[in-house]
Amino acid sequence: MSTVAKNHIGRKISRIRELRDMKQEALAAALGVSQQTISNIENSETIEEEKLQEIAKVLGVTAEGIRNFNEETVLNIISNTFTSHDSSTINAINIQPNFNPLDKVLELYERLLQAEKDKIDYLERLAKDK
Repeated sequence: MSTVAKNHIGRKISRIRELRDMKQEALAAALGVSQQTISNIENSETIEEEKLQEIAKVLGVTAEGIRNFNEETVLNIISNTFTSHDSSTINAINIQPNFNPLDKVLELYERLLQAEKDKIDYLERLAKDK
């Protein structure tokens, strides 16, 4: 059962923000509003189209994507596109990977570090524009 109400735009925004690993404060800073305003938006069942467009841009999705967001669909896509690339049973975990797990950890860490640098650059550009 989905934790996101079908037509509750605020909860959908909240869940997408969480999936993006973004705090309310970061979204608020990017939009030039207070954290309390973001909290109020996420508790609202509806939102103005213009504000929805702004939020969607910051979250890196479309307004239509927010309106149509369904957590169950996201989980189904993930589970239906998972393949183990071996002859074991479907959706089984390959316990003998053909890659070095430490290399993958390092790769993910570097991607996370770059994402944080990009966020800082974006927020600095916003601060300079004000």
